Amino acid sequence: MLSNYEKELLVKIWDKMTPVAEDIGSEALLRMFTTFPKTKTYFAHLDISPRSEHLRSHGKKIVLAIAEGARNINNLATTLAPLSRFHAYQLRIHPTNFKLLNHCMLVTLACHMGDEFCPVAHAAMDKFLSAFSAVLSEKYR
Repeated sequence: MLSNYEKELLVKIWDKMTPVAEDIGSEALLRMFTTFPKTKTYFAHLDISPRSEHLRSHGKKIVLAIAEGARNINNLATTLAPLSRFHAYQLRIHPTNFKLLNHCMLVTLACHMGDEFCPVAHAAMDKFLSAFSAVLSEKYR
């Protein structure tokens, strides 16, 4: 459960990250593909080499979706319903991959934010990304 302060903090963080969405998203994806190579199987049709247009484009989509979720955190299930259906029924992404990406996103944010990624921000982001992943995984049940 996120406090009102944590919710406000999340919106501020994602508002700061949105202008560099391609960088944040592509770095988190590349980190996931490098650390967990099996996650690449869902992207076999794309060029996922560092700084590729496909990687940057998909990374940006991810960051913008997360930022939108943070802005609508009180209605997260409704906001993410189309993405949840898409990932479950069309893409058939295994839900474990969402958790792996969460971890990589936390590391990426820590690298980019430095001291601003304080323990409170880290904890709030971890809780939020866990909720985000849970909503994306709902259709798998």
